[in-house]
Amino acid sequence: MGLAGCGGLFRDSNGRWLKGYAQKIGACDALHAEMWGMYTGMQMARRQGFTHIIVESDSKLLIDMVTGSCKLNGKTPILVRRIRDFANLQWHITFKHTWREGNRCADWLANFSLSQSSFDVRNLETPPRELQSLIFDDISGACMPRNVNVIL
Repeated sequence: MGLAGCGGLFRDSNGRWLKGYAQKIGACDALHAEMWGMYTGMQMARRQGFTHIIVESDSKLLIDMVTGSCKLNGKTPILVRRIRDFANLQWHITFKHTWREGNRCADWLANFSLSQSSFDVRNLETPPRELQSLIFDDISGACMPRNVNVIL
């Protein structure tokens, strides 16, 4: 476990930036950082009044935990229960897994959070300059190579 952060962004149906967030979390593992990112994003979406959202994460395990696709041995983590509670409110939510290469903007924001002095959520009305090229790549459909091992 090391110092972790989370981040995310809201886009319109064309992929354009609406709002973003970044939060330094403290010491936790990658799965819990993903949980915090999803939970924080859903809280913000609710406060913004969004009624139809697609929640993407590059953690297949978290998506499976939230959607109930994976059997949890023992207790369900409290953040997963809170995310499920949010999903059951009066709005339309779709959870989707995306590969790490398709989640570069959120990963950038999570890393950006580590440079912040505060542990408070930082709301971003405009994307940081360094993030703009990644957003452009996403909007333009730039392909990212993905290595896959093939065993014959």
